Amino acid sequence: MPTNACQFFYDCPHCGALLKPLPGDCCVFCSYGDVPCPPIQEASAEGREASCRGEPCGE
Repeated sequence: MPTNACQFFYDCPHCGALLKPLPGDCCVFCSYGDVPCPPIQEASAEGREASCRGEPCGE
């Protein structure tokens, strides 16, 4: 996943399901991942405040 964009859809290679974000999340990473999406991780590492909920990632 790129660090400057969100991945909205994910086609699971194991079960064939097409995942999309839960309401209020910007990407499947935020909805189903164990850690925040890469744009949020990058903002945190740089000491910037970033919110992925309901907003485009990285903004």
